[in-house]
Amino acid sequence: MKPIYSLLCIFALLLSGCEQKKTVKNMTDEELHAYADELAHRFIIADSHIDVPERLKEQHININAENANVLVSTTKGDFDFERAKKGGLDAPFMSIYVPSEYQQQADMGKEFADSLINNVIAITKNLPDKFALANSPQEIEVNFKAGKISLPMGLENAAPFGHDLANVKYFYDRGIRYSTLTHGKDNQICDSSYDTTGTNGGLSDFGHQVVAEMNKVGIMVDISHVDDDTFFQVMELSKAPAIASHSSCRFFTPGFERNMSDEMIKELGAKGGVIQINYGSSFLDSAVVQANKADTEKLNALLKEAGLTENDAAAKPIIENFRKDNPKHYASLEKVVDHIDHAVALAGIDHVGIGTDYDGVGDSLPTGLKDVSSYPNLIFELLKRGYSEEDIEKICSKNLFRVWNKVTEVAQQLQAKG
Repeated sequence: MKPIYSLLCIFALLLSGCEQKKTVKNMTDEELHAYADELAHRFIIADSHIDVPERLKEQHININAENANVLVSTTKGDFDFERAKKGGLDAPFMSIYVPSEYQQQADMGKEFADSLINNVIAITKNLPDKFALANSPQEIEVNFKAGKISLPMGLENAAPFGHDLANVKYFYDRGIRYSTLTHGKDNQICDSSYDTTGTNGGLSDFGHQVVAEMNKVGIMVDISHVDDDTFFQVMELSKAPAIASHSSCRFFTPGFERNMSDEMIKELGAKGGVIQINYGSSFLDSAVVQANKADTEKLNALLKEAGLTENDAAAKPIIENFRKDNPKHYASLEKVVDHIDHAVALAGIDHVGIGTDYDGVGDSLPTGLKDVSSYPNLIFELLKRGYSEEDIEKICSKNLFRVWNKVTEVAQQLQAKG
């Protein structure tokens, strides 16, 4: 009887799969939105780059018992607890962003980075029923079951490592679990995609040591912001897979070297890494960039004709009327999924995730994805394009967690060797 029973089970599973496919295919948009929302709250969603600490710094807010509710509900920025819960966001990496100008200071931004880390820790201390720190995927899973939003941290710009490798372990102990190697300017570690100086020819000699030390300590190497030479040198050198915490596909933005070329995406995937798609319109659609640039030129011509600058009081009604007739252009939700499709085609479904750059790209977010409440909208479009539940869970967090766990495994092996 056992073989017959097994055959019946297999038939039932196949039939169930067919029915599920048919159900998704024939769902109304309303039903599909409901399904997407259910998945957003069933799966762990990890967003690898959100600039809440920078936003708080700009607002001069140091979190304490009196002002902590600004992270519960606010009209400012793209993130708060209520919107995150609505969108199903469970693990937003708090970006510890160190501007390039801090590279000129004696400590190269270490004190500044510490101040941002302290503020993230303060969020969890003052709102312990809502937020918790998380230093591993396993801790995120525990927090998820407890209904809390995890706040892992990534260092955006490794300049605060200074010239002392001991600082790599220092920031690991402070909770940093990935670090971009630079930001908008070349630094002591490597060259930046935004800088044409080519100071180091990719990684500096010290940069080679930093990558090796990050591997040993267990910090994910983030290749967002680095130039192409640095990227390929990291791929050759790193003993653990790397991430691009908030980058998109250069295929849709020719000439924008901050994004990744097809060759780079393939290589990142081949080395086991993951590209986390950025939501900024300039990262998504060069046509949008050109359209906004053309509108700006038209507006400047109007003001010049009137003998005004944009800061003149008399210019205000001209600007308002122009914006009314010529609204700002944004990339679309569909374009975001185009980037996911493209990266999947190049590297495979196991090597793509979400790194929105919420609170970091200003007024440039795509239609339908304006804040952290909107992850179900992304899942809706993924479902429409035929992505399975398994695929979607990988994009939401499993791919990033796989890399994170592998980096930890490699670190333990290297430490065991001494």
